[in-house]
Amino acid sequence: MIYGYIRVSSDKQTVENQRFEIEHFCKAENLKVDGWIEETVSGLQNYSKRQLGLLLARVKKGDIIICSELSRLGRSLFMIMDILNLCMNRECRVWTIKDNYRLGEDIQSKVLAFAFGLSAEIERNLISQRTREALQRKRFEGVHIGRPQGRTTSPDKLKLYGYEKEIYALADSGVPVYHIAKLYGVSRSVIYRILARRL
Repeated sequence: MIYGYIRVSSDKQTVENQRFEIEHFCKAENLKVDGWIEETVSGLQNYSKRQLGLLLARVKKGDIIICSELSRLGRSLFMIMDILNLCMNRECRVWTIKDNYRLGEDIQSKVLAFAFGLSAEIERNLISQRTREALQRKRFEGVHIGRPQGRTTSPDKLKLYGYEKEIYALADSGVPVYHIAKLYGVSRSVIYRILARRL
């Protein structure tokens, strides 16, 4: 299968120029496009959330994705490398017209795939390292990292505050917890918590 991929960043841009370039290229190479993918979306949005992600999920060995230039795949080098590495692993070829890239099964493409994969791994490690360093700096500055620490509720905010002695006396005299709870109009768990505070 041969796919023509077209992406524009806004609805004010036209897809016609990219389509013309791909059609002209395919005619010169005696190729026929089996399916077109056109989308209006920012190249900064992750490809997995775009129609490109759906295409990459279904490409097979020997398929070709043709686009006008690499920047149509994504706007960041890291994203483009990730996409090309994914295509290489799936043995799907990527051809661009303006950049004249031919990523396929030749040795040059395999070297590029290795470089892309290595670069992506290095980038992930650098991001992870920068995150750890930032967190360490925040901790050093005294900033609490993670969920907010729990606050101790003042006694007067607790349910049945001031009735503890009565509840203890009822419990000591053998009155069942569910009766005590019914008497004070609360759930049994509230009574259990009050009795637990005495221990």
